Amino acid sequence: MDVTALEIFVEVVRRGSFAAVARDRDADPSVVSRTIASLEEELGGRLFQRTTRRLTLTEAGTVFFDRVQPAIGELQRARESVVEASSHARGTLRITTSVSFGQRRLVPLLPPFMALYPDLAVNLLLTESVVDIVAEGIDVAIRLGHLTESGLVARRLLRTSYVVCASPAYLATHPEIRQPQDLREHECLLFPFPGFRTRWIFRDRKGGIREVPVRGRVIISTAIALQQCAVAGMGVTMLPNWMVAADLASGALERVIGDYDVTASDFETGIWMVYPTRKHVPLKVRVFADFLRKSLKEAPV
Repeated sequence: MDVTALEIFVEVVRRGSFAAVARDRDADPSVVSRTIASLEEELGGRLFQRTTRRLTLTEAGTVFFDRVQPAIGELQRARESVVEASSHARGTLRITTSVSFGQRRLVPLLPPFMALYPDLAVNLLLTESVVDIVAEGIDVAIRLGHLTESGLVARRLLRTSYVVCASPAYLATHPEIRQPQDLREHECLLFPFPGFRTRWIFRDRKGGIREVPVRGRVIISTAIALQQCAVAGMGVTMLPNWMVAADLASGALERVIGDYDVTASDFETGIWMVYPTRKHVPLKVRVFADFLRKSLKEAPV
């Protein structure tokens, strides 16, 4: 029985799509379809029920997957151990993170990283959605904020905080902002996520907490776009320190209500590296993690 066919079968089950596996392998979908068909012919039974909308395992397919998946996992780990024995990280490293963090902090680090590891290829998925890294075959995710999911390994890379800020031009032509409640009179630039678009939470130096309703006509899903709108003088926004540190240093933005910590969800936030739980972490993931820890610097805000 062909090992590649078994690997493709396991990938199709995890991804739920022939087309997705074909994209991952940079192959034509017909190749994946023919591979599964040949495997079914060899086994003498159907592994999948196919409709125009769904691809599901048959009962026999479920039993076969439960038996095959551990063996394929062991085979992949055996391959990785051989690679590690040669002390060279190689293969394709699949990464996902948010659009803003990816463009501002991660992409600039790719040239030196890939120069260090010429045998590694990188497949980077930038999205504001939380990707199922197991189902999508992702090696590592860089996630921001407060983690709530379980069943995955998470390592904090950096601590983060939020900053309320606006451009000097906006502040010069609008009422002064001295206290959190003054934001009620201002146009705020907002994220569409829960909490971010309706109220911000402030904590004073004594630990007192207050929620302040916020409103605004501009709601955007990426931090880069909100930062650009803030610099253009369109309103007050709340952004992570790693996004606005350079603008605050240059004077393009000014921090307001600096005597308070601010958040929309949790004051203990960070930038996390998340990867699937497994006994053996691939060398390509370990070298990437080490590189990030050395390269990412705390924002001076």
